[in-house]
Amino acid sequence: MTDFSINNDFTKLIGCKYPIVCAPMFLVSYEKLVIAASEAGALGSAPSLNWRTVDEFQKAVKTIKAGTNKPYAINLIVNKSVPRQHKDLEICAEEKVPVVITSLGSPKETIKLMHQVGGKVFCDVTNLEYAKKVEDLGADGVVAVAAGAGGHAGPTSPLVLIPYLKKHLSIPVLAAGGIATGEQMAATMILGASAAYIGTRFIASKEANVDTHYKNAILESQPHDIVMTEKISGTPAAVIKTPYIEKAGLRMNPVESYLMKHPKTKKYVKMFRAYVGSKMLEKAAGTTTWKEVWSAGQGVGLIDEVLSAEEIVNKLIKEYHTAWRNNIPPTTTNAKPMNTSA
Repeated sequence: MTDFSINNDFTKLIGCKYPIVCAPMFLVSYEKLVIAASEAGALGSAPSLNWRTVDEFQKAVKTIKAGTNKPYAINLIVNKSVPRQHKDLEICAEEKVPVVITSLGSPKETIKLMHQVGGKVFCDVTNLEYAKKVEDLGADGVVAVAAGAGGHAGPTSPLVLIPYLKKHLSIPVLAAGGIATGEQMAATMILGASAAYIGTRFIASKEANVDTHYKNAILESQPHDIVMTEKISGTPAAVIKTPYIEKAGLRMNPVESYLMKHPKTKKYVKMFRAYVGSKMLEKAAGTTTWKEVWSAGQGVGLIDEVLSAEEIVNKLIKEYHTAWRNNIPPTTTNAKPMNTSA
């Protein structure tokens, strides 16, 4: 295929070749996938909590830096239920991580510290109220987590959420939720997105550090196989419906639900549920087990082969350009492909 760079506000801000983020996925995104995605022209990323200790996390960041001179990102959970968030942030600042993506909490401290060392900060959002708050705090952009996303999916359709946020914000909006093809990527750009935030497609990659059964589940699942469960973190999260998930149920038990309603106990319930959920995910991601707990988004229905990260990125870009050339209706107004250069 012809090798095109895509120049827009996101790629210029970050310095990557394509407006694609290989999203940070718990127990999936490790050094190998981050490096491969960034080297392919996307923004590779990983959650800091994929490494058991702060020291292991810092060693991983150093490995990523040694493996690529391209931009990469680290995802920090900034919720009070994560006791090591401050130490992880200090490492990101010390290592001058180019991009930090925050989730599930206030990014105020993260934005302040990372801007001091020249880093950029993007924040997961599911609604305008929170998006405006992080913009006011100085966030460089937001990730619009819409319905259909893996992990902690939002409730709003991307057809609404992306243009709605774009209408009210002055910072880049990244589209997250079920994106697995270049055609979908082009569609999000028409809606106003500056980049596509893609996770599930990269689970079915050669570099993803998960068991073959997990990758096969991605290939075999359909959109209706994705369900929302509270059993992972206390907050609804998207997973593949398996016999174990059906048996375990999707709701917290009555005691947990009661304690979640009270501010004094909510934090501890979330900590407990996050610990139990992470152990469930860890066991299922790395080994064959009947307790199959596999995080994924509705984009599973559009994924039918395991490819390398580079092949996935190249395929996305080829589909993206083909969509602009052949499939964008001529009656569409104000919809022009972004400037490209060879």
